[in-house]
Amino acid sequence: MPIEFKKRPGVVAYLTAGDPDLETTYAIALAAIDNGADVIELGVPFSDPLADGPVIERASQRAVARGVRLVDVLEVARKLRAARPLCGLVIFSYLNPVVRMGMKKFCAAAKVAGADGVLLTDMIVEEADEYLAEMKANGLAPIFLAAPTSPDVRLKAIAEASRGFVYAISRVGITGTQQKVAGDASELVARLRRYTDPLGIPVAVGFGISNAEHVAAVGKFADAAIIGSALVALIEKSSPAEAPAAVGRFIAGLRA
Repeated sequence: MPIEFKKRPGVVAYLTAGDPDLETTYAIALAAIDNGADVIELGVPFSDPLADGPVIERASQRAVARGVRLVDVLEVARKLRAARPLCGLVIFSYLNPVVRMGMKKFCAAAKVAGADGVLLTDMIVEEADEYLAEMKANGLAPIFLAAPTSPDVRLKAIAEASRGFVYAISRVGITGTQQKVAGDASELVARLRRYTDPLGIPVAVGFGISNAEHVAAVGKFADAAIIGSALVALIEKSSPAEAPAAVGRFIAGLRA
């Protein structure tokens, strides 16, 4: 099932689970949901996050150093689902931690935890047969990344394989904040919509979305904006006690 964004643009909030600690991640996620985030992406910390910029890389390294594992992230998801039954909930991971757990076991565990969908950053659609079969068997929505450099034949395959939404990368490169939304983003979304609209699959734009102006700009051509590095940076400079309220104010500001 596609993830529903009740307002346009929807807001997807990415958090590196376990930074600064698991209890604070849970509190931050609640604050984000209560202040207008439609979807929480719970990022599984990984020792070598190649697609991420320095902010998320540092957060991931801190969480890994604290011993945060995939099973811990799934437990946070379970608690969030119990506390906020209507929120969108996505497990965001590199492939390696999932392979270590086992694809079948992971998908079953994600279902039990109450996740709506999964985004595996380095899972490519051309090699996703086993993954897609296990996701379907567990009623989970696969989410794939689409880049400005992807040819139309690949965008079509991504649209057909995706169920929750398609994550449109606003620019080529790693994650991180930027001054304005890249022009490539609107062109990519227009190309994607040829394939996603007939299937009813939303398109969300991420990589560099960091303020209300960006969210408003994305809302002119996409269904949702994904906020990652800006949130993780805010958490990094806040104390654990202050972080939930700081994130709540930030999300409310995006909505305002």
